[in-house]
Amino acid sequence: MTMRNHTPVTEFLLLGIPHTKGLENVLFVLFLAFYLLTLLGNLLILLAILSSSNLHTPMYFFLGNLSVFDIFFPSVSSPKMMLCLMGQSRTISYQGCASQLFFYHFLGCTECFLYTAMAYDRFAAICHPLRYTVIMSHRVCAIMTLGTWMGSCLHASVLTFLIFKLPYCGPNEVDNFSCDIPVVLPLACADTSLAQTVSFINVGVVALMCFLLILTSYTRIVISILKISSAEGRRRAFSTCSAHLTSILLFYGPVVLVYLRPASSPWLDSVVQVLNNIVTPSLNPLIYTLRNKDVKLVLRKALIQRVHDCGE
Repeated sequence: MTMRNHTPVTEFLLLGIPHTKGLENVLFVLFLAFYLLTLLGNLLILLAILSSSNLHTPMYFFLGNLSVFDIFFPSVSSPKMMLCLMGQSRTISYQGCASQLFFYHFLGCTECFLYTAMAYDRFAAICHPLRYTVIMSHRVCAIMTLGTWMGSCLHASVLTFLIFKLPYCGPNEVDNFSCDIPVVLPLACADTSLAQTVSFINVGVVALMCFLLILTSYTRIVISILKISSAEGRRRAFSTCSAHLTSILLFYGPVVLVYLRPASSPWLDSVVQVLNNIVTPSLNPLIYTLRNKDVKLVLRKALIQRVHDCGE
């Protein structure tokens, strides 16, 4: 083993998305548009929830939390990726890489927990409507949110510690546009079997646990909805859940493809990460506003008020 292999890595080189040479300008414009749409859409939902007392309910409380995380989640890697597409430095410091991995899993796990809390909220509203305000009290919502933050922080801390306690002595080329477990771990110059096993189990247990809880909630919801006698009542009950179900499918698809596959594919990993980091957060505002009359009404009133104020 040469002396070079003993030199600790102080920075990593992000190789970007494979097989996209010559498309940098097109990708930059496309990703920037998605990123701005994400920020604008989620800020509008957040402002609508904060400004309207009609939306100060548990359902919209969790939706507001989801909007906050959909603002921060793409901000973990998108700015650096767009700088690379503009021809700026592709290097990222060792600490910056560790921070990217931590916040990516912290925010991703938080979203996973939030979707679970939102499923429980819909279960309480549809299956126990008379006890809904008691089941989903302000105290319960606060405890669930605090638990989401703390659980996600612990999850991300364990993963980051496992990955970056390993020695890295070259090569330092990350075959992606951001630092994540499947592309950073192979660069370690030590036995990675423990880190691989714990990471797989950690991510798998969190994702599977949340998925099973969501599945249980929606099984009970479907049973309750089918007992509703009127077709209109069933339609309205299903409509309150459709947006949430769509977001869950968009969230869990990339998680399964990236972390729970036996073999890694750099190109597929990059494409899935783009969908997960940039596209999905920009779609959530559209999913929830297009299918939610309350949010659309508040946004319409705010827009009309804004136009009226500008006209005076």
